[in-house]
Amino acid sequence: MLPQSRRTFLASGAAALAFAPRAAQAAYEIKLPPDLLRGEPATITAVRTKIPHVAMTYDDGPHPTLTPILLDELKKRRLRATFNLIGRSVVTWPDIVRRIADEGHEIGNHTWTHPNLARHGDASVLREIDRTTEAIFKVTGRPPVTFRPPYGSFTLRQRKMLWKARGMPTVLWSVDPLDWKRPGSSVVRRRIVANSVPGSIILSHDIHSPTVRAMPGTFDGLIERGLQFGSLSQLMGWPLWQMREFKRVAGVVKPTGKPDLIALQ
Repeated sequence: MLPQSRRTFLASGAAALAFAPRAAQAAYEIKLPPDLLRGEPATITAVRTKIPHVAMTYDDGPHPTLTPILLDELKKRRLRATFNLIGRSVVTWPDIVRRIADEGHEIGNHTWTHPNLARHGDASVLREIDRTTEAIFKVTGRPPVTFRPPYGSFTLRQRKMLWKARGMPTVLWSVDPLDWKRPGSSVVRRRIVANSVPGSIILSHDIHSPTVRAMPGTFDGLIERGLQFGSLSQLMGWPLWQMREFKRVAGVVKPTGKPDLIALQ
């Protein structure tokens, strides 16, 4: 994987349209790109740390019924997570998006329509990302500062392009329970708990009911192992997402400055 040094840690019709990208999963598998390089600053798969912190990340939402159930479970335990949202679902269920942000969770960019970006040119990639950034900004007052590509399909050249153009790292994962294959709640829970270590970035999807049902036991199992939870920004030693400052540059909302992402060995 690509461990990233951690320096600090801060303690119906509309529904069918929104979830249309999932049909494409028959054609594409979710997997890490083959061109990962150690120490490459535009890409993060995990964080190098001895402190027992992990980041739970949830892709493809928000879901109108499952995401609120997941938020309830996180709230019970006072845990923070990161939700990588699809833009057209953001505009469909803005109240859920607002709740995610208001309850202290981070929101990441997961494109507007969930395409395989490795097959897209730079202009198309940026349109997908910028449209989603703008939608999240309009709902929450803050743009996302990290990006998760659908299926993990994003080339090294594209990842470097995005980091240079928008100051957004591509955040992948180090733990994948393969929940998108629907193995069942107990399997999802067991895979996450068994494979997570300090600095892990854990991939899952809050649009699948077995995944959401697995989360209470997953949270409890990780806590029993002594692991603690935070958002991606917290894990990377960045300012808390809700406290970042932003500006509009050439019509695009961007965070001020680009925090250092160079791996320290």
